[in-house]
Amino acid sequence: MTGMDPATFAAVLCAAMAHAGWNALAKRALDPVLGVTLIVVLAGAIALPLLPVVGLPSMQSLPFVAASVALHFGYNLVLAEAYRTGGLGLVYPIARGAAPAVVAIAGAALFGEALAPTGVFGVAMIVAGVAGMSVRRPSDLLHADRRAVVFALATAGFIAAYTLVDGQGSRLSGNPHGYAVLLFVIDGAVTCAFLLMRRGAAALRVAPRTLPPALFGAGMQLAGYWIVIWAMASAPIALVAALRETSVLFAALLAVVMLREPLAPFRLVAAAVILGGALLIRLG
Repeated sequence: MTGMDPATFAAVLCAAMAHAGWNALAKRALDPVLGVTLIVVLAGAIALPLLPVVGLPSMQSLPFVAASVALHFGYNLVLAEAYRTGGLGLVYPIARGAAPAVVAIAGAALFGEALAPTGVFGVAMIVAGVAGMSVRRPSDLLHADRRAVVFALATAGFIAAYTLVDGQGSRLSGNPHGYAVLLFVIDGAVTCAFLLMRRGAAALRVAPRTLPPALFGAGMQLAGYWIVIWAMASAPIALVAALRETSVLFAALLAVVMLREPLAPFRLVAAAVILGGALLIRLG
């Protein structure tokens, strides 16, 4: 596996858009903690009736599903705390930007999945560009909430871990679609149980105005990561992970168009660097 075909490339870009969308909803339209957990629970509910249609993955991949559920649970908790302490413009790019570098290094060390030079440069450019998108102006780095940065970096660690687990699990599954749907069903059930224990049955009685954005976010989360799992079954995990992080561009676009946030000139440079990295990944 040395590159990525056009169909997979386009699909992962669509997954990046979906990922930016549900994160924006979790931060802007919903309470940070309840928003993330509610989206995960609803994604599991949407996935459940799809399980008989796509079928189950192989027994060999089930330990990877279990490990991924545990990692996703930790990721959701840390992500919610990151959004509680920091803004979307700081948390999202840091969390997403550090993960591809970890995935590329760990993938080569653990699975012998070394990238071609163009792939290495492409991943590096995306990581650098995403880091550049993390603040509105460079001086913001000096005043960033340390707790938010720590939670964002911890989130990046969970992202890298579950990406590597799901990449290998999807390849062993013989059925990446079944692997993805089963993962969402179990993850939703575990998260729902945790929500009930932590906040009681009242946590599930959400306000009517909260349900539509949560359902929309759940659909985007399910579709986005389902695509990623399918893509990692045939394309290099590090390339898929890096290309997925072009989602920061779509998050920035949402902030400009929907929230009327200004787009600083240096962020345009960072966006160009990300696009250049994506192009290298495609050409590689």
